[in-house]
Amino acid sequence: MVSAERAVAVISPDSAPVKRLMHEAEDKGLLVNATYGRRTRSVVVMDSKHVILSAITPEKLAVRLDGEYEPGENDDGEE
Repeated sequence: MVSAERAVAVISPDSAPVKRLMHEAEDKGLLVNATYGRRTRSVVVMDSKHVILSAITPEKLAVRLDGEYEPGENDDGEE
């Protein structure tokens, strides 16, 4: 779980700058891998400089952070 109020950005992990951001966060001990071994589909940047990796797509994660997500919603097996 993360605090939605502290999330600064939800971005895709595909670009070189984001990969660099992930590497730098790992070097500083600020990377949290919450993918449970699945493919990284989104990166959440927090106001504390922590970088969180998620297996949920940026679009779906944005909906969850906005508070529009209903628990039990499961349209693609990501629960």
